Amino acid sequence: MSFSLDTPSAQTLKSEAKSLREERARQGETLTHGAALEAVARAHGYRDWNTARAALPERVAVPFQVGMRVKGFYLEQPFRGLLIGVQLSGNRQYFTVTIQFDEPVNVTPTFMFAAHRHRVTATVDIRGISPDLRGNGAPVMQLLRD
Repeated sequence: MSFSLDTPSAQTLKSEAKSLREERARQGETLTHGAALEAVARAHGYRDWNTARAALPERVAVPFQVGMRVKGFYLEQPFRGLLIGVQLSGNRQYFTVTIQFDEPVNVTPTFMFAAHRHRVTATVDIRGISPDLRGNGAPVMQLLRD
């Protein structure tokens, strides 16, 4: 069984608020946790944090959302792209992600010819690391927020 994670949860918005605070701190700006929650709630179309919290379902906190910009390595080749699909596996330990690459990725290990991929689907854990390994022991995919 799997389901779409397109709808954000309260935990997801809290994570976004934390990221916003960290980003602002790097820029030398101070932002309280409450102000960050309010800003994130408004960005998602809610009047304020209390309205968002009341409307949002209790869901599994997910590290990746559809529409998110991502980067990482696929078959040890660097990439940047757009996350266009996320599904939680039935055991709730892994995610199936579909990524549209900004630039095609060459998936062949040789320079004799090229096989470029524009879009791939892979399985990753909550840390964004694929449980599937290549022959040299490296994960098939390593996924990070961009």
